[in-house]
Amino acid sequence: MLTGTNESLSWAHTVNLPDKTDVYELEMHPSKKNNYKVDDKYLVLEEHKAEFYIKLLSIPIKIKKKFYTSIYGPTLKNKNGYYSIRTAALTEIRALEQWWKMNKATSFSEFYDILKMKALPGYNIGYADKNDTIFYISNGLIPIRKKGYDWKNVVPGNTLKTLWNKTYDIKDLPQILQPTSGYIYNANHSPFKSTADYENPNIDLFPSDMGFELYDNNRSTRIKSIIDSHSKISYEDFKKLKYDNQLPDPLNYSWMDINSLFKINADLYPDLSKLISRIQKWDRKANVNSLGAGSYLIFYHQLRKYYNTIEEPKVFNENLLIKALRDAKKYMIANFGTIDVSLGQYQKLVRGNKIIPIYGIPDVITSISSTPYKKGEVKAVSGESYIQLVNFNQDGPKIESIISYGSSDHPESPHYADQMELYSKYKTKPMTLDKKEVYAKAKRVYHPD
Repeated sequence: MLTGTNESLSWAHTVNLPDKTDVYELEMHPSKKNNYKVDDKYLVLEEHKAEFYIKLLSIPIKIKKKFYTSIYGPTLKNKNGYYSIRTAALTEIRALEQWWKMNKATSFSEFYDILKMKALPGYNIGYADKNDTIFYISNGLIPIRKKGYDWKNVVPGNTLKTLWNKTYDIKDLPQILQPTSGYIYNANHSPFKSTADYENPNIDLFPSDMGFELYDNNRSTRIKSIIDSHSKISYEDFKKLKYDNQLPDPLNYSWMDINSLFKINADLYPDLSKLISRIQKWDRKANVNSLGAGSYLIFYHQLRKYYNTIEEPKVFNENLLIKALRDAKKYMIANFGTIDVSLGQYQKLVRGNKIIPIYGIPDVITSISSTPYKKGEVKAVSGESYIQLVNFNQDGPKIESIISYGSSDHPESPHYADQMELYSKYKTKPMTLDKKEVYAKAKRVYHPD
């Protein structure tokens, strides 16, 4: 339940990554089993047993694991000692209730009061309503921590000074209400880059141990550049922005730097010159028929094996890039018999027996991540999924939606894969909140057993 719309307002989540969890190293008694020190006294770990199953060659095997509980939280033992995990989400079970209430709100003030429940463990929230109110917040249960400790790493579990019990109030989180620029945006990047530069939340007002993201990515960079290129954005402009599939120049992956790929002298590598030139001259658009996009995505997938071979920051040198390019060429020849492989030949949208070529690559706005499928092809598994566009006007919300497969999980249903073609063509279908219209157009009206 990561999006909601009613007659008055609409909201959606994106994933955020503030620091919500801490790890504690316990100081154990030198001789008394399961006793750990907190300040000037020893406490006893509560002992528990967990049972779970793993599959080995399709055979379920029961595993029993011993774990403990300290005053800091769930505790595990490894070869280095005993470690506790503390996160506020373990003490909060009202998330479903808060989502339900968010979907029943009729105004921004009511919606904001509901956020004060602080029942959601995380997520950015983007909000808009029929009164032209827009709002963004990087939400989450973020601990109020004692100063003087390195909260990014393991902290001492032998003192009450590190035992936090409160989280920041909603008003204390990065947020923006009614920016004069007229827009908010988030693509899993920094909350301090959520609107026009002059109206962003001030990073200096938030303790560093809150751990908010400070980076941009390709999607956020591309979104901002498109917005900045317009003096005004119409609803049709907005839809075009949503379906943009172009990487920025230079690339701005938050986790690695491969921009030297576009500076390689192709003449120095005769065996790779055609592949290098194709990627370098590519318009950076992830279109189905693009040979450049197909070459780039195959190269991108081959690059993964080298990711953990370099230290932070992950800046790929020419030597590693050439290795991945050679791997990509070898892969294309082995699986397709040529290096002329379009994105749609390589990447598919698969549901049951239906297989169609699909656009998108990681970290474009129409982001698609894929995994090995068969015959050298890959299939889409994440990224674009359910899309909902809402336009509030005098007649109420105008809603369009699409989902990458279909609205049923049952293979025998006609709606198991009936939206794939629309989805692949960047098209949507109309939706309505009008119950009379829903009943009038329903193929069947029934009550679940």
